[in-house]
Amino acid sequence: MAWPLVNLTVSFFFLIFLLFQSCLSISLPLLLPPPHPRARPAMVLPLFPSPKNTSTTFPDSSHRLLRSDSNSSHPYARMRLYDNLLSRGYYSTRLWIGTPPQRFALIVDTGSTVTYVPCAMCEKCGTHQDPKFQPELSGTYQPVKCNLDCNCDKDRDQCIYERQYAEMSVTSGILAEDVISFGNLSELSPQRIVFGCETEETGELYRQHADGIIGLGRGDLSIVDQLVEKGVISDSFSLCYGGMDVGGGAMVLGGISAPSDMIFSYSDPVRSPYYNIDLKEMHVAGKKLDLDPSVFDRKFGTVLDSGTTFAYFPEAVFEAFKDTIMKELNSLKQISGAVPSYNDTCFSGISSDVSQLSKTFPTIELVFENQQKLLLTPENYLFRHSKVQGAYCLGIFQNGMDPTTLLGGIIVRNTLVTYDRKDSKIGFWKTNCSELWERLHVTSAPSPSPSPFPSPSPSPSPSSSSGKENSTFEMPPISAPKESPIYALIGEIEIGEISLDLALNVNHSYLKPRLVMLLEFMAKELGVNGSQVHLLNFTSEGNISFIKWSIVPSGSATYISNTTAINIISRLAEHRVMLPDDFGNYQLVQWEVKPPSKQTWWQRQYLVVLLGIMMFIIAGLIASGIWLWSRRRQAQIPYQPVDGAAREHELQPLQS
Repeated sequence: MAWPLVNLTVSFFFLIFLLFQSCLSISLPLLLPPPHPRARPAMVLPLFPSPKNTSTTFPDSSHRLLRSDSNSSHPYARMRLYDNLLSRGYYSTRLWIGTPPQRFALIVDTGSTVTYVPCAMCEKCGTHQDPKFQPELSGTYQPVKCNLDCNCDKDRDQCIYERQYAEMSVTSGILAEDVISFGNLSELSPQRIVFGCETEETGELYRQHADGIIGLGRGDLSIVDQLVEKGVISDSFSLCYGGMDVGGGAMVLGGISAPSDMIFSYSDPVRSPYYNIDLKEMHVAGKKLDLDPSVFDRKFGTVLDSGTTFAYFPEAVFEAFKDTIMKELNSLKQISGAVPSYNDTCFSGISSDVSQLSKTFPTIELVFENQQKLLLTPENYLFRHSKVQGAYCLGIFQNGMDPTTLLGGIIVRNTLVTYDRKDSKIGFWKTNCSELWERLHVTSAPSPSPSPFPSPSPSPSPSSSSGKENSTFEMPPISAPKESPIYALIGEIEIGEISLDLALNVNHSYLKPRLVMLLEFMAKELGVNGSQVHLLNFTSEGNISFIKWSIVPSGSATYISNTTAINIISRLAEHRVMLPDDFGNYQLVQWEVKPPSKQTWWQRQYLVVLLGIMMFIIAGLIASGIWLWSRRRQAQIPYQPVDGAAREHELQPLQS
């Protein structure tokens, strides 16, 4: 009879286990497959081959703060660079257009002149990072009327533009003028600039993640030329691309003080519409390539272009370079590239540590006419193999039948490049470009809440008053929007929940069965546990899906630290979370931090009270069980007096 009591006791212990399991969060790591390798994007550059894509680090030789040019009274616009060559094949920056401002991510391209963004009336534009520009919502928008200095539409009403790129991508649209802002980290106030309001795009332009291009080349439509013409900046700008493992960087429109050890090359402004340098020699591992110096001076010469990913050499230069470098690397195992259609030269069996690449790969020197040398480390001509760990490929290719020497972004990784157009020279200074940005805005503060994104509420109709229908005067520039949303939290507060509203340009029916996968991916990218992520709401409008979700403290913590919260919010707001292509592009619509909910005495102590009650019940049941068991034993063995009569036993008859 003891078994029922044992079963009852076990049942109560199991009940306690279930109680604790429901009250405590159990943290389990998320095991997700890595994102599918991205195909190398083709970049756009007029008259030049389309590149593919790429990504290293070297010691930073100086930590001096850069300053605006002491010889100039002009301000400058300093802007952050995003993305990297490996994931996108380009670097982009942020611009705001219109009043109120609409934000865009634009590829930084010194080989293009026109700055353009997709416009709302564009029916042949792809899906990009941000919503299309809506002219009717800007109180300062004005189309450029047809005149003698531009190409006009068939009705001879508006100026139009069209650009065709080497890989046959095309962008076309109308020219318009509006207020363009560079961010609150910029000394330069917002300016009225002519830009392209795109109505059609094809090829790689249609498929790219960025919204458009910011044209930094030479020409009347160049944003640099327009700002210089207005007299608001000096005739110079600088770019600094991040390294193989970091990305990011900085851009400055206007003059800055050149570091004392910056090396320069003459750049002939009338040689071509592109930025060229006076290259005379190349050395590989200290050995001069046996080449006629004129080989670097054919057609457009040696062109430096930020919109191209890799470097492209004329046939003679490429063959000499490849032969020399292959002799230096003859001990390495050569393997095929990640994409069979590309004839990549790749090597395996190498340390994945970028800082160790110089022990295996030689350095390269570019020698200019003045005998100054630009040293290229392995990160300036290699990119990681996307499918083989510890394998790298050459980021230098033959430029087909074109005799131009084209140096893309890979060549100037972790190099501050100053395009001094006033003095017709280009300067190079090796530095850590990711840290350079921090030094450029060391005294700046982050910005407020995230920029707008299409929300479930209907957009204003074109007929609503925008302030421009009856406006014949130029509105004063608005205050520049913040460079990035404000993530600063007032004081050191305890955060019990981060609420996040995310918009994705993915169909509702497609995304719904993949929500769990999306949130698991987000958790992994943000460095939190899957049990901390909770879906709150899921709605849609057209092809835009809206997800409201939250992040709560882990099971072992009572709150989320301010540092962790700021990191999570900033990574989402600045698009540093890279989603698989299946989920399209995203925008952080809004966010909110909430304090831990106040608990009553009962909420804080209920586990202790429940445990005490359960232990009291179990102790009582055990005591009662023992008492019942002893009583039953006494009932089974009755008391008999010594002199009592013995009970007669019934005898069974014997069978005969």
